[in-house]
Amino acid sequence: MNDSSLKAVPFSKLPSVNQTTLNPAFSFDENLQQILHGKSLLFDELPFIVERIQEHYENGYLQYSVGVRKSKYGYACSRCGNEKSHLFASFSCYRCKSDACVYCRNCIMMGRVSECTPLLTWNGPDIQWSDKNNLMWDGKLSSGQQVASQRFVDGVGGKGELLIWAVCGAGKTEVLFKGIEIALKLGLRVCIATPRTDVVLELAPRLKAVFPETLVASYYGGSDEREVPAQLVISTTHQLYRFKQAFNIMIVDEVDAFPFSYDKTLQHAVSLAVFPKNFTLYLSATPSLTMKKATEKCQLPYVKISQRFHGYPLPVPKMAWSGEWRKRIAAGKLPTVFEKWVKKQADSGRRAMIFVSSVSMLDTVTDIIKKHVSVQLDSVHAEDPLRKEKVQKFRKKEIQLLVTTTILERGVTVPFLDVAVFGADHDVFSESALVQIAGRAGRSKDDHDGRVVFFHYGKSLSMVRAIKHIREMNKEAES
Repeated sequence: MNDSSLKAVPFSKLPSVNQTTLNPAFSFDENLQQILHGKSLLFDELPFIVERIQEHYENGYLQYSVGVRKSKYGYACSRCGNEKSHLFASFSCYRCKSDACVYCRNCIMMGRVSECTPLLTWNGPDIQWSDKNNLMWDGKLSSGQQVASQRFVDGVGGKGELLIWAVCGAGKTEVLFKGIEIALKLGLRVCIATPRTDVVLELAPRLKAVFPETLVASYYGGSDEREVPAQLVISTTHQLYRFKQAFNIMIVDEVDAFPFSYDKTLQHAVSLAVFPKNFTLYLSATPSLTMKKATEKCQLPYVKISQRFHGYPLPVPKMAWSGEWRKRIAAGKLPTVFEKWVKKQADSGRRAMIFVSSVSMLDTVTDIIKKHVSVQLDSVHAEDPLRKEKVQKFRKKEIQLLVTTTILERGVTVPFLDVAVFGADHDVFSESALVQIAGRAGRSKDDHDGRVVFFHYGKSLSMVRAIKHIREMNKEAES
């Protein structure tokens, strides 16, 4: 059977092999092992001819599994766990010649999984990771960080869960260093998963710097490292759809963030990406109500860090009434109080992030602000093709004012920064979102009192709760 004919063969008609042991005489391809190890991929994701893949299958080095299977209530996707009927569709399939081959729409961005296309997983020898994984960091942890770090270390090599509930700017990344080092030296594989690409881009260079002897890779849409078989992986949660029993330690950063907190299939992806015996660490400054209740009922162990690493309190946001801001923007004008703030901010030379409620509001507000200031100004949102480049320019001080949606509420650390939320009374700004946004300011010990302003047309419950939340954390840190 040649390569082209194998590609056209549905999964149910591929040659079956009843082999439970590896053939010692067969020489497996190490490149295939490195790409497929710990993953669940489609034929099209592998840069090998299908005949070579089939040889590995016939010799017991990899397995095929059904991509989409029939379930009691309809269909289920083996990759993402989707069982919602409205997220399945059918098409006229060349492979199986069916006019109604069912595929999963929920994870279509990772490549189409259908009834007749298999998912491939490695069944051969494990990759032998390097034992040179020394931590190169001479920083010091605060007392709160030390407690959290030790709790993480205590869990390494075992099975269980732990929540590190830490205020924005507490230094959660540094808390991870020692536990990761111990895990790597034990030959364990570690993943730090986060819902946001920006957080991956923030974390990857920091971890590569402190673990220079370790193979570290970042996985996100468009990353050129996605096929690198790394022992320490920093990944978006969406990329975990492609993994299967790959990690011993799973660290879920920003566990409360959208879309992870709302998407059951992403949570399912995390559960599939780890070995049955694993340690899962959750990180959050604003854990969900469900998580809070679990800690109260002693169902989820946790450690709390109420103080920022530099010892200074969180900046408490100020509220600024700005009138009916929607009408002012529709008329091509800025509310007077906001206009004064923008001009003063531009004159100060300090950088600022200006959060708005939507992409449509983003463009309009940015265009109006440009009429009032002459400094470098730009805007960014989730689907912006230049998102990565703009954030980097902002870090390098090439942009002074950056107008953004909530996509940058987390994961971006910039010193000497002030923050404004324009239209903070909009319902898109939840309590947790406002706490995270406020947490962008004052993160440097040399600039710990950055200013945060909520511009509004009537105080929302989320605004009031966010300020109360911040004040309570500051009070707790003092005690």
